[in-house]
Amino acid sequence: MEVKTSILNVQVKHVENSNLTISEWLDIWFNTHKNDWKITSRLQRKNAIKYQMKPLLGKYKVADLDKTTYKRVYINELLKKYEPSTVRLFHRLFKVAINAAVDTEIIPRNRFTKIIIQGSKEIDNNFLTTEELRTFLAAAKQLENITNYTIILLLAYTGLRKGEALGLSWNNVDFEKKKITVERTRDKHGARTPKTKNSYRTILIDDKLIQQLKLYRTWCKQTLLSFGKHLSENDFIFISYQTGTPTGENTIKYSFDRIIKKTGLKSITPHGLRHTHATVLIAKKQPANVIAERLGNTPQMIWDTYGHNYKALEEESVNAFSQALHI
Repeated sequence: MEVKTSILNVQVKHVENSNLTISEWLDIWFNTHKNDWKITSRLQRKNAIKYQMKPLLGKYKVADLDKTTYKRVYINELLKKYEPSTVRLFHRLFKVAINAAVDTEIIPRNRFTKIIIQGSKEIDNNFLTTEELRTFLAAAKQLENITNYTIILLLAYTGLRKGEALGLSWNNVDFEKKKITVERTRDKHGARTPKTKNSYRTILIDDKLIQQLKLYRTWCKQTLLSFGKHLSENDFIFISYQTGTPTGENTIKYSFDRIIKKTGLKSITPHGLRHTHATVLIAKKQPANVIAERLGNTPQMIWDTYGHNYKALEEESVNAFSQALHI
């Protein structure tokens, strides 16, 4: 960290802090830290810098950009093209870059931390009610093979991200204590550690999921034996019944498409089961910090994403207090 700070300070000395533009700072920030980021984070930040941050904010000076201007030229312009959930992502990425400028003492504080971007069409549409979820899971059990059904059940009952589910190995499941440990993610780029410390977590699971995983483990042993292999605790949990190799991302997508077509339910993505898990817990009045720990988020991220759900509960709590006093 001290070496990086020294490098940054040397680079910044070439441009007076008061005249440093957003564009110049983004280049310094990216080139200094790019090798520390996961490949997906690096690509995500590179593209956001190139296509969103620099075109809209690049000409402004880091020291002079104020909150009003930022909202007008960046947030409001992005909202004309993208859904609120996507704009929140670009906003978070820019805040990370500005936090680095604060750490390097280019500016005294981050002016953009308390900006709230309301609304999310993605969240509003991309989840199921409890009744819809029952229909979805019943169809998955009836229509899909055991691998697809087990993945879907796990996503629904844990709120894991798709990549986290695909990254699970058998030694991540504690059948006796009924726990699952998330310590990696897997996608088309391969398996790797999660990108944030909050993503590392151990969560409790219920008897229904435990029984399904036990049943699926037995099936995996038999399937692997048919290919002349033996199940190892280090093996990825989810495998193809056709090849015995780890299941790919597209398998889950196609499974969702078939279920939605058959049931007539609204279209959701695998991530929609994560939103469903969160909204069900909120409806059951679980606090944000508990949900955040389960999902591998921060409480603030839960509030930013599901704040409107908590608003309804807040109104209920006011009425509940009045009713309790009987005044």
